[in-house]
Amino acid sequence: MPGPLSLGEIASALGGRVVGDAGLLVEQVGTLEHGGARHIAFFTNPRYRAQLAATRAGAVILGPQAEALSALPRIVSDNPYAYFARVAQLFNPRSAPVPGVHATAQVDTRARVAASARVDAGAVIGEGAQIGERVWIGAGCHVGEGAAIGADSRLYPAVVLYHGCHIGARAIVHSGAVIGADGFGMAQDEGHWVKVPQIGCVRIGDDVEVGANTTIDRGTVDDTVIEDGVKFDNQVQIGHNCRIGAHTAMAGCVAVAGSTQIGRRCTIGGAARIVGHLSLCDDVHVSATTLITRSIRKPGTYTGVYPFDENASWTRNAVYVKRLADLAERMEALEKRRKPRKGKHG
Repeated sequence: MPGPLSLGEIASALGGRVVGDAGLLVEQVGTLEHGGARHIAFFTNPRYRAQLAATRAGAVILGPQAEALSALPRIVSDNPYAYFARVAQLFNPRSAPVPGVHATAQVDTRARVAASARVDAGAVIGEGAQIGERVWIGAGCHVGEGAAIGADSRLYPAVVLYHGCHIGARAIVHSGAVIGADGFGMAQDEGHWVKVPQIGCVRIGDDVEVGANTTIDRGTVDDTVIEDGVKFDNQVQIGHNCRIGAHTAMAGCVAVAGSTQIGRRCTIGGAARIVGHLSLCDDVHVSATTLITRSIRKPGTYTGVYPFDENASWTRNAVYVKRLADLAERMEALEKRRKPRKGKHG
């Protein structure tokens, strides 16, 4: 971890405007509630004004509209949370791998592993696999034959990358993730299921992060594609033949069924579900737990959450919801009956 940095040094590195003592030294990020004199916190939500007023943090990052809410030394940024993220990176840089292959790792003689890469205990690198510069393969990982991993990527322990799948540069793949397992391709024949071989692969771009226990299925014939900068939380499921556009982010437990095309810069809230063979255009934002059953061709936020309530009340309301179509038809019939008839000269 780097030594303390002054607010002036931080602003020189990242931009922003310092208000107050630019020479104040901080050594780590912190929260408004628990930060101390050597911490820098951030403020974005008006609900936390009381915490801002009471904070013991030495400095704070906030937006122009909130600049006057604190007398602490502060850095003013148009996007305080993104600025906080970059400050956190300054104080907590990613660890660089110590090159080498552990004695218990199994590396096929026809695999290509860069001299600057690290392969930890119990990892398996298959025939023809390519491991790029400064890649870190964690303990117990499996990299299948013909797979490839770009420079500066890291696989945490127990990641499985199936044969023929590709990961770009600077990727982060967390433990338990499985990339390239068979998609759910089954054809029914007289009451029996016939497996459709999944001969595509998974191609992941640069700067992608894949959360723990996330699964990305290989394509049936064409590839499953994850474009640059995509971020997956834990326990996300991506079906076969999907394409996820650049810089899209998905929260935990999202499930995307096969052959779905999702555009760039989309956000998918936790536990949302997207039915297969749909298309979502760029800049679509799906709220948590929403079920998407049709394609979306207009950017915007889409929500389909039936609010929770006490069980008795929820059950009663659910009955009314089920009767809405019938009630609408009855109202339409009543309106027709009430409509005045035109006379002979009307």
